[in-house]
Amino acid sequence: MGGFSPANPRKSCPWLNGISCTDMTTNRASIHRPAGLWPEEKATGALTLDFDARHRRRIRLTTDQGEDVLLNLPKAVAMVEGDGLQLEDRRWLKVQAAPEPVVEVRHKDPNQLARLAWHLGNRHLPTEIGNQVLRIRPDHVIEDMLLGLGADLVMVQAPFQPEGGAYSGHGHSHSHDDGGHHHE
Repeated sequence: MGGFSPANPRKSCPWLNGISCTDMTTNRASIHRPAGLWPEEKATGALTLDFDARHRRRIRLTTDQGEDVLLNLPKAVAMVEGDGLQLEDRRWLKVQAAPEPVVEVRHKDPNQLARLAWHLGNRHLPTEIGNQVLRIRPDHVIEDMLLGLGADLVMVQAPFQPEGGAYSGHGHSHSHDDGGHHHE
């Protein structure tokens, strides 16, 4: 079968998982630290990622500076704005949340906004809770339901960081391995 060929890395690249192929020169990020718990002043680069890309264990990524890195964490982590990733060469990367299409859900009555939040939670829909606003991903069925319940909806481009859920441990990460439910 021939070994890895730098001249044509796709031809005989050793696959490390189902979605990424890397050669030995790709720097690996295997240490994650939450925002405020790493030396942010030592960041030499950044990774700007949407919500899905921030919730990974292993994937090949490209930094904002154009460097390929292999995210290779022991377990999947839902990273948030300001988290840090340490590369094997000891450099740090700052995680930044990329703007993405989201729907802002508002209601002039705070009690009704709480009711809308209940309906979203009842459907296990990832929801970001802000000051007098909820944010969800675009979904025409859910949007129609919210409009029927009196919500005001606005499509915006903004970073999306939904609540982590009751079983996430610290409000920022959770696993989808068991369908999002806690099992003893």
